[in-house]
Formats: sequence, C-alpha cells, structure tokens
Amino acid sequence: MTKLVLPKRLQKRFPQTAKEPEKPKEPEKPKIPSETQLDRMPNPLGWRILLLPYKGTGKTEGGVLLPDSHVEREGVATVCGYVLKVGPLAYRDKEKFGEDYNPWCKPKDWVIFGRYAGSRFKIEGGEVRLLNDDEILATIKNPEDILHT
Repeated sequence: MTKLVLPKRLQKRFPQTAKEPEKPKEPEKPKIPSETQLDRMPNPLGWRILLLPYKGTGKTEGGVLLPDSHVEREGVATVCGYVLKVGPLAYRDKEKFGEDYNPWCKPKDWVIFGRYAGSRFKIEGGEVRLLNDDEILATIKNPEDILHT
C-alpha cells in the first residue's frame, strides 16, 4: 500500500497513522438453538445427521444490509452447515467406512454438503436439514471462506 502525501498545511489537520492490519473474522455462529430447543428437535435415527444451514451475515462487505428474502434464498442454496446432532449409527458401516472408521464430522462442526442433499424441514426460527452420513463432503473452519453464490 502506498503512503498518501499531504501538503504541509493539511498534515496538522489530518495526521497519518499507521493502520493495523485487519484480523480475520471469526465465523458468525448461527443462532444455535438453546439446550431446551435442541432437546425438542428431532433426533436423527440410524446414519442420519441433523444440520443447521449457514445463512450468512445478512450484510455485504461494504455494510449494506440485505433483504430477508435474499438471506432466505441464500440459506436454501447454501452448501455449508453446522452439525447439531449425529445419529447413533452414523459412520459405523464397515463396508463404507472400513474397520478403523473415523467419523467425518461431529456435533458443532462446520461441514460442506451437496446443494440438493438431504431432506429440508422448517422448525420454529428457520430450517434444518437431515442428511445421510455419506453426504458430508468436507469439514471447514469458517463458512465465510466458501463463496455462496
């Protein structure tokens, strides 16, 4: 970055200070249901996984607020989600995952899945998805790193 050179008469009015580099933003946690709300949610059976799709911040990088309809559309088309619950048989199929299986994800992980994967259903406060264990494609640290188009 180049330094802006000001005339002497303006240097007193506008002192130049070195800006600190911006720290990478932590991913905004989705509105994770409280313990009582999580208990009321369906428990995934078998090899299913319950996810809360990532909806974004609702604001552009420039600070412009996005309308709710846009945020809803982005939530439906997202490929990222927050794992809420994992079924008791998830990742235990020895034919698919081998003898020494390691779960691909666990509760409180951010994951990537296929755009049209799983079943969607609405709950109070939004929408959740129920996916099979083999529909999880990857785990990620920050959903903001993925381009949501």
